[in-house]
Amino acid sequence: MKKLFLIICISLVSMASHSMGRDDPLLTKVMVGQFELRNTEGSDPIVLEAQGWVGKDLNKLWVKVDVENVSGKTDEAELQFLYSKAIAPYWDVQVGWRHDKMPTPNRDWFAVGFQGLAPYFFEIDAAAFIGNNGQTALRLEAEYEIMLTQKLILTPEVEINAYSKDDEATGVGSGLSDIELGLRLRYEIRREFAPYIGVNWNKTYGDTANFSRDEGEDVSDTQFVVGIRAWF
Repeated sequence: MKKLFLIICISLVSMASHSMGRDDPLLTKVMVGQFELRNTEGSDPIVLEAQGWVGKDLNKLWVKVDVENVSGKTDEAELQFLYSKAIAPYWDVQVGWRHDKMPTPNRDWFAVGFQGLAPYFFEIDAAAFIGNNGQTALRLEAEYEIMLTQKLILTPEVEINAYSKDDEATGVGSGLSDIELGLRLRYEIRREFAPYIGVNWNKTYGDTANFSRDEGEDVSDTQFVVGIRAWF
């Protein structure tokens, strides 16, 4: 399934490239939204959330990466390959493949969603996922930038995940699975590079919380973070 999605995405971007003129050059961008150390009661995880794209004005191939490393061991790792089509100013529809490398066993999903800038400048990334054995999932991510000064920016963030079925092997329960809230204050040394500090809170619900308790894990956690945000 994943090979088919990759072939389709590459073919669509290739066709779009041939159909554009010289006034629509091939572009690339890499954005590291979070590269941070989170201070917790136990071992402190290192988190990387990044995404990048290659393509032209209307058609792009996206890659999204989400990794959490604890004590030198990768606890969570998610990778997405997506074909993205602009449908309106500041809005893209995205379709492709999501692969959960960790925790094991691996899970593969068909992904479809949209990403863009909502009214009042809320950045939205929403997606639906269809996995094996009829499993489906929904995810909503949103953030908002508050300009305190030209260089000092406060960013509240939220991520919500929900699943249609229990998947005890990966610790996921049906219904609302988890909510993560963050508040980060960054200082833009340059527009492309900004260190930040902040606080992150997450909580699991329902059967997901029950699975966490069975493994001796906390169902709610508050973390102080320090990290770097960058793009190029």
